[in-house]
Amino acid sequence: MIYHTIFDANAVAETPYPLRNSKNNPLYLLCFASGNKKGAATAIKIAQDILKGWVMSAITTIEWTEATWNPITGCTKVSPGCKNCYAERMAKRLRAMGQQRYRNGFKVTLQPQALSEPYHWKHPRLVFVNSMSDLFHEKIPSHYIKKVFKVMNDCPQHQFQILTKRSNRLKELSFNLTWTKNIWIGVSVENQNYTFRIDALRTVPAAIRFLSIEPLIAPISELDLTGIDWVIVGGESGPGARPMHEEWVKLIRNECLKQGVAFFFKQWGGVRKKQTGRILEGREWNELPDYEIQPAKQSGSLFPEFYSRSS
Repeated sequence: MIYHTIFDANAVAETPYPLRNSKNNPLYLLCFASGNKKGAATAIKIAQDILKGWVMSAITTIEWTEATWNPITGCTKVSPGCKNCYAERMAKRLRAMGQQRYRNGFKVTLQPQALSEPYHWKHPRLVFVNSMSDLFHEKIPSHYIKKVFKVMNDCPQHQFQILTKRSNRLKELSFNLTWTKNIWIGVSVENQNYTFRIDALRTVPAAIRFLSIEPLIAPISELDLTGIDWVIVGGESGPGARPMHEEWVKLIRNECLKQGVAFFFKQWGGVRKKQTGRILEGREWNELPDYEIQPAKQSGSLFPEFYSRSS
């Protein structure tokens, strides 16, 4: 017998099966096949927990990672790149759907139930940490940040990708944190005025430092990539998306080539980003920095790929 449930994009699916609703938004079908009543009951329970918002990790459509993990949700705007925040739109949608974890909408909320999830993932993966928040937000206590780092330190088989706009707080706290080789740290830089975040990033003793130049909303003519291992560039997408010019992208791409830094072009963006695609000068740019996959310290659980619930 097969049990299934349908839920919105950015939810969890071991093998996503794309569907479309009446507004042409992507959905996923998650199927559980079972030959006995006990297995069927477990499958239904997992599906119910997903819909209630218990599961905070997800297979993702973000091109430069493989999964997301959200031990914190919610954020506040700090610079022009935040204007049309996708996470804010998603949080409001999930709250309207009755997701327990988004009962506060987009207010900064600690999600301690999610802390244990990486211990239960069976296979190594690239993990975007806090796709729905900013780990170095001023409202997040430093002791909680250390708890997040402890989990990452304990799971060397996974590569954790942290991205922040709070570069000053990152710099302030960085030397009180344990930067194991599997922790990547990046800052967002949307235009020339915010390249100062790169200077703070350079002080962090992480194995991999990267830039997310997304949304790129104005040209960046001067870009020193000393100490930087990876650069992601992308245009803004969704309602109210601001345009990105090809010349701006090529300028950054050329600097990466010149300075020997891995370059990843995520998207052209726009209101319909799938139509604009991610081809730059006839090809996709999918470069990643060099990294080492380390053996796991702990084994997986019953449904390690997509499910872990903590009390």
